[in-house]
Amino acid sequence: MRRSAISKTVLSLTALFAGAAAALAGPTSAAQAAPTAGCTTDAKLVPSCGVLWGAAAGGFTTAPRDKALQDWEKLSGRTASIFHTYHKGDEPFPTKSEMAMARDKARPRVLLMNWKIAYGSSWAKVAKGEQDARIDKFAARVKASFPEKFFLVLNHEPENDVKARKGSGWEAKDFAAMYRHTIQRLRAQGVDNAINVMAYMGNEKWMAQSWWKDLYPGDDVVDWMGLDSYVSAEKGAYHHGTFSHLLDRKAKNGPTFYDWAATQHASKPLMIAEWGVYHRVGKRADKTAGFNSVLPELAKRPQIKAIVYFDTAKDDQGDRDISINSTPANLTAFRTLAANPLFNVTIS
Repeated sequence: MRRSAISKTVLSLTALFAGAAAALAGPTSAAQAAPTAGCTTDAKLVPSCGVLWGAAAGGFTTAPRDKALQDWEKLSGRTASIFHTYHKGDEPFPTKSEMAMARDKARPRVLLMNWKIAYGSSWAKVAKGEQDARIDKFAARVKASFPEKFFLVLNHEPENDVKARKGSGWEAKDFAAMYRHTIQRLRAQGVDNAINVMAYMGNEKWMAQSWWKDLYPGDDVVDWMGLDSYVSAEKGAYHHGTFSHLLDRKAKNGPTFYDWAATQHASKPLMIAEWGVYHRVGKRADKTAGFNSVLPELAKRPQIKAIVYFDTAKDDQGDRDISINSTPANLTAFRTLAANPLFNVTIS
């Protein structure tokens, strides 16, 4: 990052990622140094060193998510320590296939499950207790069948769903109330293995809204800060840039998202819960600069403890290719990133 309240130490980037001395220096912290061995996760799944590596694959296709991720892992060359899945309403989850992925002894993974709990309802109604049966059913399923720790996101990217109209049930304050009610009820039901992630879009448009600050539900119910953000590989395109650009978006005269999270919520680790480099479908562009920029940025930003790639050949609008293998050169660059020892973290 260009500016940060986090204290910095000058360290060679080569030493950071390969353990050898070099002349190229940049700011970093010991927590971001590439591990040689022994990096593990704590009670809140925060790595003692290194960065957790994760992915969601097969988005907006009919492919089973577990098979899509396994194929993606083979393509990228690394097992995803975090397996990102998506659910809504009364869908029963974690599913059997998700549980199996989390329990794969050869390739252990942590589930990152997004739940749109207000599906068919509203945030305000959930906060008032009108979906308590839905919450209790999920709690019972977890307690009966899934004792493993998992990441839980409630309604990722809520900015995009806000209806800033009094009484709409979808105001920013309704989201915060929904989030608090759900987490508190899950805890009351005995769910103590959920690690809660507040996942923002971090888009300039939404950060400029007067209601944006009202979304935050409180430090007592949030374990990790999260960000979903993407960059375009096409020069001159909207949000063209590298990894720093997806972290540094801001409202006019405001802090960047990373600086805001790292200062206002300094006690919370930051997960890039969705990220990707894209080009328009049928307009292949070189993504290598975007992939090559990740390690230097992580070296500068010690708050980031996990990054989770969202891979799809077509997004929900059908016009963005976020896949890692849209060209051979793009895949080579991504495989080089994935192979870095910074991501050698043992789930414990």
